[in-house]
Amino acid sequence: MIKHIVMWKLKETAAGNDKATNALIIKEKLEALVGKIPGLLEVEVGIDFNKSDAAFDVVLYSVLENKSALSSYQIHPEHQAVVPVVKEAACQRVVVDYEI
Repeated sequence: MIKHIVMWKLKETAAGNDKATNALIIKEKLEALVGKIPGLLEVEVGIDFNKSDAAFDVVLYSVLENKSALSSYQIHPEHQAVVPVVKEAACQRVVVDYEI
């Protein structure tokens, strides 16, 4: 199994929304991917409440069947439809993928 974890810092405003609204939109869109993409087993999206300078605003924790499923997820049309929404709202991104 593969764990795919991504964190984003969001712009104060983007796409006509404030940061909090964009965080909720991102959460909703990412969580909606479960059941639509083969090999994507689990998605959890958290929104930060800490608000420290070191904190990121949104985190994606996802579990995929294997490396092939991760590769397929990245290019799947349902995932690709979410990418522009996240890119417009985000100003920084970090990611880690690991196998268990």
